[in-house]
Amino acid sequence: MTTNNEKIYVIGHKNPDTDSICSAICYAYLKKAITGQNYVPMRAGNVNAETKYILKTFGVSEPEYVENVFTQVKDVEYRHLDGVSDKISIKQAWEILRDSHATTLPSVDSYGYLQGLITVKDIAMTYMEVYDNEIIATANTPYKNIVETLSADLLVGDISQTVESGKVLIAAANPDMMEQYISKNDIVILGNRYESQLCAIEMEAQCIIICDGAQVSKTITKLAEEKKCFIISTPYDTYTAARLINQSIPIGYFMKKDNLITFSTEDYITDIRKILATKRHQYYPILNEYGKYVGLLSQRNYLNANPKKVILVDHNERSQSVDGIDEVTLLEIIDHHRIGGIQTMNPIYFRNQPLGCTATIVYQMFHENNVEIPKQIASLLCASIISDTLMFRSPTCTPIDEAACQELAKIANINIELFAISMFNAGSNLQNKTDEAIFKQDYKVFTNDDKKYGIGQISSLSGDMLDMLKPRMLKYMESIYDKNETDMLFFMLTNIFYENTELLFYGKDAEIVVSKSFKIPLENITDNSVVLPNVVSRKKQVIPILMNTSLD
Repeated sequence: MTTNNEKIYVIGHKNPDTDSICSAICYAYLKKAITGQNYVPMRAGNVNAETKYILKTFGVSEPEYVENVFTQVKDVEYRHLDGVSDKISIKQAWEILRDSHATTLPSVDSYGYLQGLITVKDIAMTYMEVYDNEIIATANTPYKNIVETLSADLLVGDISQTVESGKVLIAAANPDMMEQYISKNDIVILGNRYESQLCAIEMEAQCIIICDGAQVSKTITKLAEEKKCFIISTPYDTYTAARLINQSIPIGYFMKKDNLITFSTEDYITDIRKILATKRHQYYPILNEYGKYVGLLSQRNYLNANPKKVILVDHNERSQSVDGIDEVTLLEIIDHHRIGGIQTMNPIYFRNQPLGCTATIVYQMFHENNVEIPKQIASLLCASIISDTLMFRSPTCTPIDEAACQELAKIANINIELFAISMFNAGSNLQNKTDEAIFKQDYKVFTNDDKKYGIGQISSLSGDMLDMLKPRMLKYMESIYDKNETDMLFFMLTNIFYENTELLFYGKDAEIVVSKSFKIPLENITDNSVVLPNVVSRKKQVIPILMNTSLD
C-alpha cells in the first residue's frame, strides 16, 4: 500500500550515463502523471559531462544523489507527538500523556530543539517524593501554571510573572498566630475569612489563594493592588488546593535533560538495532537532519519498519544497483539490457525489451498510457536515444529507436545531427578531469559465475583525444587493479565517426580472454590493447562475447 505522500524512488545504475539519468527523470514524470503519487527521480552516482550538458541545455535540475537505499529511521512510521515547552505544568503534561495514550513527553525550545523528556514514571515520582514548602519557588513556577492547575481566576496580579522566592503556607490559624509564620513573598492558601486575608497581605505575602470560590471584598482587592500582592480565586477547597498546587511545577524541573538517547531520521535501522536491544526505554526521540525533534520511536515502530519503495531503470543487475537494493520493496524494472542477478520476494512489473535505449521504452509507455509528452521531457528522451545509440550507429539501435527519436525531435524542436555533435563534444571534453573521473564516467561491473568484469567506455568524434587518453587509462587501470574488486578491467575508447573501438585491458588472464573473445592471436596483441573495427556497443558487441569466453 502506497500513500500519495510516500516517496517512490526511480533510480538508474551506478556511474550513470545519459539514458540512466534522463529515463529516471522521465519515467518518474510519467508515473506521477498516471497515478498522482510521489515518484522521485534519483541518481546513484555523479552526472557525467554529456548529461550535465543535456540537463543544462533543457533547463532540468540534476536528480538528487542517493548513496544507498538501506532502511532508515525516516522510513519507520514513528509517533508524531508534538513537543511541549519545559514551562508547562506537571498536571498539563499528565493530561497530554493520558489523552494521547503515550508514556513519554518530549520538551522542545522555541526553535524545535529537544530539551528533555518527562515520562509517566517521572510524574508518578513527583507525587511520591516529599518536597519542602519552597519547591514552587525553587522550580520557578509560572503563575499561569498555578492558575490553570487550580482551575482558578487571577483577580490581582500579572499572570506572566514567575514565583522566584517564598514558601507555600496554609492559613489554618487565627490572624495573631499567622503573623508568626508568614514571611515576605510567601504564598498563602486560605478561605473566606477577611481577617486572614488582610493579615497575609500586610505580612507582605506575594500571593493569597482564596478557596471555595469565596467572594473577595473591594477593600482586600484594593489593598492587594497597593501591596502588589496576587489574588487567586479557586473553586477547590483548601485541602484540594494544597494537594494540587505542586502539580503546577514546570516539567523542566523534573524532566531528564542529560545523556538522552536520540536517533536521527537519517540513521540506518541496522545501526540502531544494538541500542534498541540493550535499552528498555519505551520511546526514543527522533531528530531530523537539522537536529530538531520530529517524533518518538518505539520498539513496535522499529519492528514495523517500511523499506523504501524503488523502481530501477536502465539496469537489472545487483552489481550496478545502488547499495541496499536487497532491502527495498522493488516495484518495477524498466530496462533494455541482459537479465542479470536481481531476485525479488514477490512478482513485480518487469519490462525488458531488446531496444537501443531505455528511453525508447519510456516513450512507448507514454503513448500506451495516453499521456502527452511535454517538450522538456521529449528533449530528454530524444537526447538519451541519441546518446545510447551513438546517433543510430550502434548495432543495438533498432528502427523503433530511430523512429521514436525522430518523433521526439519534432516535439522538442531538435535538429538531431547538430545536437548530437554538440552533445558528444561536451561529453568528450575532458579538460581538468582526473583519470578516475574519466574512467568512471561510464563504468559498469558485470558478473559471470565467479568472475567480475569492470568495463568503462568513452565515446568521441575526436580520434586525437582518444589517442591522448590511451596511456592515461592504461596507467590508471594498473594503479587501481590491486584495490579493485574485479578480476579484469577493460576500457573502450570508441570513435563514433569511424565506428570502431580500441579496447584497453588489464588483469590476470585479461589478455587471453581478449584473444579468445575476438579471435586475435596473442602475438598480435601489444600494449594491453586491441583495435576492434565496427565495434561501438559495450552492451551488444563486447560484454556478451567476454562473458561467454571460457579460459579452459
